[in-house]
Amino acid sequence: MIDDKEYLELLGKYEYSYKIGNIIEGCVIGFEGNNLLIDINTKSCAICPQNEIFIPKDKNIKELFEIGEKYEFAINSQENEDGIYYLSHKKVALSKNIKILEEKFKNNETLTGTIVNLTKGGIIVNVMGIKGFVPSSQLKTNNETIGQEIELKILSIDMSQNNFILSNKKVYNDSMDNIKKEIFDTIELNMVVKGKVVRITDFGAFVDIGGIDGLLPLSQISWNWIDNPQDVLKCDDVLDVEIIGIDKDKQRISLSLKSLEENPWLNASDKIKEKDKIKGKVTRIKPFGAFIEVYPKVEGLLNKSQIQQYCLKYGKELTQDEEIDVTIKKFDPENQKINLEIE
Repeated sequence: MIDDKEYLELLGKYEYSYKIGNIIEGCVIGFEGNNLLIDINTKSCAICPQNEIFIPKDKNIKELFEIGEKYEFAINSQENEDGIYYLSHKKVALSKNIKILEEKFKNNETLTGTIVNLTKGGIIVNVMGIKGFVPSSQLKTNNETIGQEIELKILSIDMSQNNFILSNKKVYNDSMDNIKKEIFDTIELNMVVKGKVVRITDFGAFVDIGGIDGLLPLSQISWNWIDNPQDVLKCDDVLDVEIIGIDKDKQRISLSLKSLEENPWLNASDKIKEKDKIKGKVTRIKPFGAFIEVYPKVEGLLNKSQIQQYCLKYGKELTQDEEIDVTIKKFDPENQKINLEIE
């Protein structure tokens, strides 16, 4: 038998009062299947069930816990009749992860999440063991799949209100903002840069010059008249273009392709004089007149009344691509204008 002194020492050894939710430190003493056996200085060893263990992706329980080492756990139940407490490792780990996420939110850091479900209004993701929601409006694309990893930034986090909202689009937008800033800090007017045609419209083409799209207007594609940019350009074409306009406030860049070519009006000013009689080719006919190419890539305007005079003189309509004799009535190479008349 033990004496009174030994009994009091033994009783003191196991004097404890744990409440549900308490965070305690326990020593791993073994494994029971995928459950942990934990010494928390109680009469019986405590148990941390497999479903209360937070196991990161590509890990297993024996890689996370080492026998003889101490770890933090939360009390998950009252002591049962066998003197056993059930613990949770997950609650402690997720509580720490929430604090990490709150810090990352403050620092606007990029996270990686795994898509676990697709909903009508967006996607459910798992980020560091915590489920969050990405609205459809915050997705850069709409072809996400379950199990896919996706880069995210936190829009709001308040786990007391079950509020954990993220954005994939913000990752792209923030990245683009940084790229734009770098580009606008380095580009200058008249700088020649290499770009790739990414989109063609009726009024020109958009050219990616390293992370930002600049506009190549229709009028800046060629010295020749072009009705449709697709006649001379196609997507993925790689071009050397000159920067002719920079608007940092509106984040716009204007580009020119024709400025890299020799200006035909400079050569024309040495060859053409007012009152000269020239044979030209009809390139375009408009309601207000016709454009006549009188020098390679240089056009003059034959107005409507002069076209009527032509019809009376020759007894026929003026037609596209026809060659006709005209006189240089007014020549303004500085403003790139030529007025023509019929002989």
